[in-house]
Parts: sequence; C-alpha cells; structure tokens
Amino acid sequence: MYDLGDIIEMKKPHACKANRWQIIRMGADIKIKCTNCGHIVMLTRRDFEKKMKKILEKAEA
Repeated sequence: MYDLGDIIEMKKPHACKANRWQIIRMGADIKIKCTNCGHIVMLTRRDFEKKMKKILEKAEA
C-alpha cells in the first residue's frame, strides 16, 4: 500500500519523459509531484489507484 512520501510509477510517463512521482498529499484527493521537473498533479483517489503502476521506493519512516 502507498503512503505519504513514497516514490511511485504511473502507467503513462510525464511530458518531461520522467516516470517517478512523489506523493505529497493524501486525503480524498492525492497530490503527486514529478521528481524531474517539479510539476504537481492532483487526482482523486479512484483515478490515482487506476493510473498508478507500482511503488518504486517507500518513504523513510
């Protein structure tokens, strides 16, 4: 299961050709930030779960 601060991979890469995103906010909506260009995207939890491929790195405890 994903958590705040995790680095995740989405099914489609970002326009900057990177596919590493960090979860920066969780709630009813989930906010993710591209680790390459810093672009921030907010998705509903349902859309996020559909579009997420896998967790690359767990956040430090």
